[in-house]
Amino acid sequence: MRFARTGRRRAALAAALTTVALVTAACGGGGEVGNEVRTADGQVFDLSPEQPTRVRTGKVDAIAAQVPQTIRDRGTLVVTGSSTTGPPLRFYATDDRTIVGSEVDFAYLVADILGLRLDVRAADWSQNFVKIDSGEVDAFISNVTVTEERKEKYDFATYRLDNIALEIPEDDDWTYTDRKSLAGKRIGVGSGTNQEQLLVEWNESNIAEGLPAIDIAYYQQTTDYYLALSSHRIDGFLGPNPVAVYHSATSGDTKIAATLSGAGEALQAEIAVTTKKGNGLIGAIHQALQYAIDNGTYQQVIDRWGLQSEAVPQSRINPPGLPKQQA
Repeated sequence: MRFARTGRRRAALAAALTTVALVTAACGGGGEVGNEVRTADGQVFDLSPEQPTRVRTGKVDAIAAQVPQTIRDRGTLVVTGSSTTGPPLRFYATDDRTIVGSEVDFAYLVADILGLRLDVRAADWSQNFVKIDSGEVDAFISNVTVTEERKEKYDFATYRLDNIALEIPEDDDWTYTDRKSLAGKRIGVGSGTNQEQLLVEWNESNIAEGLPAIDIAYYQQTTDYYLALSSHRIDGFLGPNPVAVYHSATSGDTKIAATLSGAGEALQAEIAVTTKKGNGLIGAIHQALQYAIDNGTYQQVIDRWGLQSEAVPQSRINPPGLPKQQA
């Protein structure tokens, strides 16, 4: 899964800083409020490049010994991902250079346990898979959903549930019951995402039942979707649940109409660290994730970024994934 393609970082940063400015005005300033977002329920999101409260842990020799020798010799774990997924998952900090977010924090935990320095990189969504294929990077950690098609080329170690959300304007009074609720409405979705796959399938089912088509809208940037929502140019936006929760809580312009599994009704989808199939790394990553779950540092990252609804009790290697699309 991905949310939006990489592109104009400053547009996303401007949106984040606008939110910070609003929060600063509401809170009356003080401390490092310019680098923080506080929601009404007390959740604090750190947008600073320094990330002083990032959760770290120590090396576990028995797990680190399972890392392929070439990576141990190099001493770094090279992790790629999209830079514009959006807060709280993966985004540019207020310096417009440093990539931060929950996905980066999970990568740090894995690297710490494996005794490696973390090398954080960013690329366009599709290019991240290319970088895994070529061996340029070791892992792709960026809200990637396990799918049966991807399992043919990649190995996965899960660390979060994959939930998606339908976000609608705050002042709209329509309700979501099922896919039929979207008939005749204009719904935004990211191109090439699993959310898009679900929305297309729902639209096809609606049309087959004689219902009006869903008008599917595509934009390039995160901010474009939210501008379209606030101006009522779209009726809703289907995207990653954590991003929707963050945006609705901090902007005040939208609300969550529905939360669903990223696999629809087929199964509960899961988010996973992605590596090249058979390169010998996924076992060590899986054990590192499970160790973090067991020692409590995983939960600290979950709590730090408000992801409580997507926590998992265990990491799994290559579990059942989103079914293949029909030809």
